[in-house]
Amino acid sequence: MALTSKIGYWTRRRRAGEWMPRKGGPSRTFADIGSHWCDLMEYVTGERIAEVFAATTITVPKRPTTASSSFGGASGAGPMQTVTTEDAATVLFRTESGVLGNLVVSQVSAGRKNRLWFEFDGAHRSAVFDQENPETLWLGEENAAIVLQRDPSQGSPEQRRLSRLPAGHAQGYAQCFEAFVEDTYAAVRGDERPGLPTFADGLRSAIIVDAVVASARSGNWQQVASMSNP
Repeated sequence: MALTSKIGYWTRRRRAGEWMPRKGGPSRTFADIGSHWCDLMEYVTGERIAEVFAATTITVPKRPTTASSSFGGASGAGPMQTVTTEDAATVLFRTESGVLGNLVVSQVSAGRKNRLWFEFDGAHRSAVFDQENPETLWLGEENAAIVLQRDPSQGSPEQRRLSRLPAGHAQGYAQCFEAFVEDTYAAVRGDERPGLPTFADGLRSAIIVDAVVASARSGNWQQVASMSNP
């Protein structure tokens, strides 16, 4: 099995505000968006990242002192300052079961809006998802490939439950938050809902980010600390 992906979008080259390391930590791009891909990969596949080998780069050397929103159209303001956090990162990793994977994370991908893409390649099949085309899932076999279209009448009970709109009506980012809020309220009432994030999930994300930062600084493979001994 192999795990391959890219996650990225474009921030305005000159006027997107600089991340503030004292408040946000030493990693910008990987901590901001790469962490989401790692969480998604581990949730979908059941694999757990055990060690990482990372490299980072700064493409835009100076940005405004006042940050702008990642998803807003407004630019940052204020005088320009030297950038100290990465614009992009490449991470090679192995999981606890020995699966090899790689991840490219970028906030300087011109033309990309919010691409979260993965390809999981197994011994007999492959699966590909691209968030910029959220209605479809590509499945490959040795002699064929099919594209599955989201349809609330198809798939597992959980898949049908979360498919809120009729087939052919684009469902996307906003519906994810609607489902999350609904499931959160249901959990507060005492109903069990699968997939809700926990404090442990947040800690796991921070531990992986720390390992990526350490590897990029040392130029060596870095073990991902266990949850019992972070």
